[in-house]
Amino acid sequence: MIVCPNCNHQNPEGAVQCEACYTPLPAMTSCPGCGASVQADASFCGQCGFNLQASGTSVGSQSATLSPDLASPDLASPAINIPELVPLEPLPSLEPLVEIQPSPLPEGVAPILSQPFENPPDPFSAPAVPAPTPSPAVMPQTFAQPPIMAPAHSTQLQTQMARLLHVQTNTPVELPTTLAVIHIGKPNDRIPPDVDVSGFPNSEIVSRIHADIRVEGDLYYIEDVGSSNGTYINNAPLPSGNRHRLRPGDRIALGKGDKMTFLFQIA
Repeated sequence: MIVCPNCNHQNPEGAVQCEACYTPLPAMTSCPGCGASVQADASFCGQCGFNLQASGTSVGSQSATLSPDLASPDLASPAINIPELVPLEPLPSLEPLVEIQPSPLPEGVAPILSQPFENPPDPFSAPAVPAPTPSPAVMPQTFAQPPIMAPAHSTQLQTQMARLLHVQTNTPVELPTTLAVIHIGKPNDRIPPDVDVSGFPNSEIVSRIHADIRVEGDLYYIEDVGSSNGTYINNAPLPSGNRHRLRPGDRIALGKGDKMTFLFQIA
């Protein structure tokens, strides 16, 4: 194995450059003492410690014992045929340059002649600064400011308010604006109602956990959450688990008989 001197990669015998980093690998030879593979420029064998310089196995001694096939050929040998040189063609002669005469100027046009400065300026001297010309007095002008006009239409942010109007007593119930789910029912120890209907007449037909109103942006949905007497939207029963999108004017009845009825309104 030939170890790369750059990255210590072990390359196979006979490799010219490293397989890992492509660094040229040193020439290898055999130790006369133990026959191990060592570098040609090594001084001692790494296996047996043989003195390679004393035995004449260094690179200098090996380069002198080259094969006769690799020796430089004898140019005087009759076996080598050297072709005759082809004579070079003479360079073409260059034509003499023709002086181009300037075209005459039309009548009435004087030539522009460059004349030297009588007193050339000193490049190291500071340029002369001309004296400032006094400007005439400028009277301040007074501009009349245009009157500030009030905007034609003032934009105000309006908050949408939803409420339930109890039909039997004509009592409005404002819906909370900070809740995403509004519970409708009566006081209980599980889910306290956000809209308590226990103070209205015929509240005994309403379950403690009766219905929920879900708020999604500007949309309101109502669903029955398993009440005993059911929920009716515009006199049609609302199946438990289904939800109905509320629109202004929808009639919501909690329980049968239309005894606890609300109208959905948006202000």
